[in-house]
Amino acid sequence: MSHETTPPQAGVIAKDADGSPVAGDGVSTLTPSKDVRRRVVTASFIGNFVEWFDYAVYGYLAAVISSVFFPEADRQTALLATFGVFAVSFFVRPLGGFFWGHIGDRLGRRKALSLSIVIMSVSTFCIALIPGYGSIGLMAPVLLLLIRIVQGFSAAGEYAGASAFLVEYAPANRRGLYAAVVPASTAAGLLLGSLIAALLSAVLTTDQLHEWGWRLPFLLAAPMGLIGRYIRTKLEDTPAFRELAAKEGTEAKAPALAMFKTYRKQLVIACGAVLLNAVGFYVILSYMPTYLSEELGFGPTESFLATTIALASYIGFIFLTGMASDVFGRKRMLITASILFMVLTVPAFMLLETGNFLIIVLVQILLGGMLTLNDGTLPSFLAELFPTKVRYSGFAVSFNLSNALFGGTAPFMATLLIAMTQSKIAPGWYLVAASAVSLAAVLFATETSRKPLKHL
Repeated sequence: MSHETTPPQAGVIAKDADGSPVAGDGVSTLTPSKDVRRRVVTASFIGNFVEWFDYAVYGYLAAVISSVFFPEADRQTALLATFGVFAVSFFVRPLGGFFWGHIGDRLGRRKALSLSIVIMSVSTFCIALIPGYGSIGLMAPVLLLLIRIVQGFSAAGEYAGASAFLVEYAPANRRGLYAAVVPASTAAGLLLGSLIAALLSAVLTTDQLHEWGWRLPFLLAAPMGLIGRYIRTKLEDTPAFRELAAKEGTEAKAPALAMFKTYRKQLVIACGAVLLNAVGFYVILSYMPTYLSEELGFGPTESFLATTIALASYIGFIFLTGMASDVFGRKRMLITASILFMVLTVPAFMLLETGNFLIIVLVQILLGGMLTLNDGTLPSFLAELFPTKVRYSGFAVSFNLSNALFGGTAPFMATLLIAMTQSKIAPGWYLVAASAVSLAAVLFATETSRKPLKHL
C-alpha cells in the first residue's frame, strides 16, 4: 500500500492539506492524504447505498410483496403484515449494534464494515429467491422474516460505522460535511429503489410485477455489496483508531460496558436525538409512496414520481445542511429541525389531502428539506458525542435502539394510526411527537462541532 500519512515535526500540531488541525486529541502523527479521504468517502457511501436500496425496494413495493407472501385477506391486513415483517427485522438491530460496535471499537472500523456489507448484501439477494405463498404456503412469510432479521442484524453497524469512519478521517472543520455523505448515500439508495420501482410499475403488467418483476431489484444487491467490500479492504483504519490502538491500555476491553458505565448521559441524549430521524426518515422517504397510493388514491407511477423528486432534492439539501452544521453548530441545527417539524408537519399533511400532484411534490420537498436539517447534522453529532474508544458502540447502540423502536415500526404505526383514527393526517401527529422528544434531548447536549475528537 502506498504511503498515506505524513508525520509532523516534533512539537508541531499536524495539519491537513487545507490547514485545519487533524481530528484527535490535538496532536496527531497520522494525517491522511486527499486521495485516501476520497476513497474513504467512496467506501462509506456504497455500503449505506446498498442497505437503503433494499429498504427502498421493500417499502416501495410493499403492496406487491404483501400479495406475494401473505394469504389473500383484506388489503390493509396484508399490508400491515408486510410492514410488520419490516418492523420485526429492526428489533434485532440493537443486538447488531452491540455486536458490530464491539468489533469496530476493539478490532477496527474497517474490519466491522468489510464483514457487515457482505452479510447484508447476500441476505438482501436471498429475498429474491424465496418462493411465494402460493407455492410454499406459510414458509414463504417465515423465510422472508428470517432473511430480513439477518439483514437487519448485519445492517446495524453500517450507518454508525460509516459515520465514525468519515468523522475520524475528516478535517476538524469539515466533519459535518464529510459525515453528510452517510445520509446522502441512504437517500441515493432510496432514489435508485424509487426509480426502479417506478420503472417496473410502468413497463410491466400487474401480473408480471407480481410473478417475477418485484424480484429483480433484490438481485442487484450481491454485486454491489462485493464491490463495496473490495473498496473497503483496500483502506487502512482511521487515524483516530490507530492512534488509540498504539497507546497501550487505553482501549476499552468491553466497549458496551464502558459506554453504559461512563457515558450514560451521552447515550440517553443520542437515543432521543435520533428519534426524529428514525420516524421522519421512514415516514417521509420510505412510507410516503404507499401512503399516497393506498390512502390518497394516487396511481403507483405518480406516487413513485413524487417521492423520486423529493429524494433528489433531499440529496442536494443534505450536503448544504452538513456544511451549515460546521458553521452554525450541531445543536442549533438539530433544535431548528425539531421546531420546524412541530409547527409545520400537520399542515403539510393537510395539504397532501388536496390531491393536487404539484402541491404534493412541493410538500414532500418541504418535508424532505426540513428532515435534512436533522439528518445532515446527526451523523457528525453522534460521532462527536462519544470518545474514540466507544464511538462505534455508542453510535450504533443509540441509533439502532431508536430505529428499532420507532423507525422500523413507523410505516406500521402510520398505517395503524390511520386505521384507528380514520384520519389521514395521523402520521403527521406521530412526527410531531417524535420531534418534541428529540428537541428535549438535544437541549441537554453540549455543542460538539469544531472541537478535537476525544479518545478517552
